[in-house]
Order: sequence, then C-alpha cells, then structure tokens
Amino acid sequence: MFPEQIIIVGVLVNLLCSFWYIKNVLKGDTKPNPVSWFIWSLAPFVGVFLQLKAGASWSVMSVFMAGFAPLLVVIFTLFKKNAFWKIQLLDIICGIFSVLALVIYIITSNLWISIIFAIASDFLAYIPTFIKTWNNPETETSSVYLGGIINNFISLLIIKNWAFVIYSFPIYLILANIVEILFIYRKKIIS
Repeated sequence: MFPEQIIIVGVLVNLLCSFWYIKNVLKGDTKPNPVSWFIWSLAPFVGVFLQLKAGASWSVMSVFMAGFAPLLVVIFTLFKKNAFWKIQLLDIICGIFSVLALVIYIITSNLWISIIFAIASDFLAYIPTFIKTWNNPETETSSVYLGGIINNFISLLIIKNWAFVIYSFPIYLILANIVEILFIYRKKIIS
C-alpha cells in the first residue's frame, strides 16, 4: 500500500500530458472530437461526488483529473480556429445517449447503478473519438491518454476500500485509454 499523497505524482503527470496535448491542438497537429471532450469534462465531476459519498479519499483525484484535463482541452481549443474535428451524425447520437446516461447516473440513488451509467456515459462519449482515431490516427496525440493511464494506475495503488464504486471508473479509464493509444499507433504496430 502506497501513501495516499502519491496521487499527486499521477495528477502532475496527467496535467503535464494534458498541456502537451493542448500544445499539439494549438499547433494544429491534433484535432479533438468536441462531443467526446465536452462530455469527458462533465461526467467525472459527478463521479468524484459519488466516490466521495462511497468513502473514497485521495483516489478520487484520478477521476477528478479525468474531468479537469478535458475541461482544459475544451477551454484552450476555443482559442484556436478549426481546432476541433468535424461533428458527424454519429457524434451527435453518441452525445445524446451519453448525456442521457449521465442524467440517469445523477438521479439514481443506487451507487452501483450510478457508476455503471457513469462509465456508460463516458464510453458513449469515447465512441466518436475511437472512430475518428481508427480512421485518422494522425489527428490524435497519445500524451493525454498515457497521462490518464498513469494517473488512474496510481490511484488504484492507494485505494483502501476496494468497493466496485471506487475502483471501477479508474479501471475503465485505464482500459479505454489503452484502446485509444492502440488505435493511434495501430498502423505503426501492424506495418
């Protein structure tokens, strides 16, 4: 068991990786999907509240960063014309269902059901980015996803109460970020 304050290392790594990502967006090398990034900036903040309610402590910082880093991306990309990827019909559909899952996540009183809908909301927001990255891997930068993996892995090292509500979101985020990185580098890995 590691001391809880080690999460600060994960938060700093995530923040550094987020700024690297933002730098690539501002340079025009990266084009984030606006639907994904907007929803990713909302859902984790509600997750932090639920995790605290379930008894989590410092480990919530990884989920907090899962919302804060996308919020920074959204804010900074507003300053760059044409920074976002073009929104498609599937993006809108995924966004609507993601927001619907987020609403269910917020209104249910069962923490288990809430966290499942939080993950569903986040995953639905991930679909447009997965598709964009699969088709156009050059439009993404892996730094922010790598930072998310490190941050969430560190949060797992400090969990004291291994309740599903506390560990599920960080594990999901690790897996989703790994998939995104594989999609970014799939052409290089295969060739």
